[in-house]
Amino acid sequence: MSWPEFPRSIRLLAALGLAALVAGCFQPMYGDRALVGGGAAGSGIGSKLASVEVEQINAPQGTRLARLGVSVRDELIFALTGGSAPAAPNYRLKVNLSSTNLQVIVDINTARPDIQNYGIDSSFTLTDVTTGKVVVNGTTFSRVSYNIPGQQQRFAGDRGLRDAENRAASVIVENIRNRLASYFVAGT
Repeated sequence: MSWPEFPRSIRLLAALGLAALVAGCFQPMYGDRALVGGGAAGSGIGSKLASVEVEQINAPQGTRLARLGVSVRDELIFALTGGSAPAAPNYRLKVNLSSTNLQVIVDINTARPDIQNYGIDSSFTLTDVTTGKVVVNGTTFSRVSYNIPGQQQRFAGDRGLRDAENRAASVIVENIRNRLASYFVAGT
């Protein structure tokens, strides 16, 4: 008798039984093992992420990149600690940023850009404080587009650029946090 020939109830029971067998193998990435009795208190990924100290991001003062550096650092601290007080630092994260702004579509009548792409390239290094050894070295990037709504609306174009910078910075923060969480879970 092949599988499709079994009654529907037997197939359903077999699927539920298989699901019950593997249910204990699953642990959410950001779950705390102490809450389910599988480890010591504070052994979850959240406590490891909270033990990362984010260094100041260097950028020339008074530039758009300096504002982004502060924003990325603040968002990283919040993403790693979840808004709670940071733990004693076991790791130090150094982040470098650079940005690009490219014209994608140019109005043929006025020769002014209509749509631009804003990009942030980031490199980061996670160092173990106790040993001084670099444990994670990585790069990430983000590209977002924004519109410039004509010649007469310079403020709207500037605001579009600022919103694009903020969106790109949020993507960078998410990529770095995910990479660090991956390291703390898998060790690579």
